[in-house]
Amino acid sequence: MPSRFSPSYCSRGRGRTMPSVLPFPPRCSGCAARSRAVCSAFSPEASAEFDRITRPITLARGETMVWEDDETLLVGSIASGLLKLTASLADGREQILGLAGEGDFVGRPFGTRSSYSVTALAPARLCVVGRSAFESFAAAFPEVEHALLLRALDELDRARRWMLLLGRKSAGERVASLLIEFAARSPGTEIAFPLTRQQMADLLGLTIETVSRELTKLRHAEAISLTDLRHFRIEDEPALRQRAA
Repeated sequence: MPSRFSPSYCSRGRGRTMPSVLPFPPRCSGCAARSRAVCSAFSPEASAEFDRITRPITLARGETMVWEDDETLLVGSIASGLLKLTASLADGREQILGLAGEGDFVGRPFGTRSSYSVTALAPARLCVVGRSAFESFAAAFPEVEHALLLRALDELDRARRWMLLLGRKSAGERVASLLIEFAARSPGTEIAFPLTRQQMADLLGLTIETVSRELTKLRHAEAISLTDLRHFRIEDEPALRQRAA
């Protein structure tokens, strides 16, 4: 039987390859995302066990860790990079449901199948473990389930805020809000657009023309500057936050 981390185990016979497992073990103490990750709430004993059972993997841009409607084989924490959570309609159209970045937990423990796909928008590093092994780990350390519950409640709050954004905010407020989220997930002053203009439009429920027009308005207001098609800078953060309402 192939191992849980072999390509044949995770591809489910559909020609999908598994992200390559790195040859070195994870070092939790040096993880830049640790303070934001679910494992930050673990006891020393749980942390040591989590370090023992997890494996580091890399995802290339466009590589998928979990496929919608497939059995969830892996769960884990994002050490670096940005991933998109997507679902597909019957006619094949893709809808971006949200983004996951440093410190976020991805995968579906305590369940069998995933309701969305998890795909890297940029090169990403994760610490992952097989779902069944993680469930056994959580059963052995009660604080793990508590930490997951708190994380799930945070995700629920985020989903409710996103419903407010889509339901009540104007087009300009939506675009400004998304730029603030991009900035929060990106170190440095030059911030990459992890999504194309079309993906931004799909995520915000707008047209690509509206997204481009609102970016131009923010640039003319000197709230941001566009260094190129793939990067921007925040020039006036209070003004940008005011436009995001």
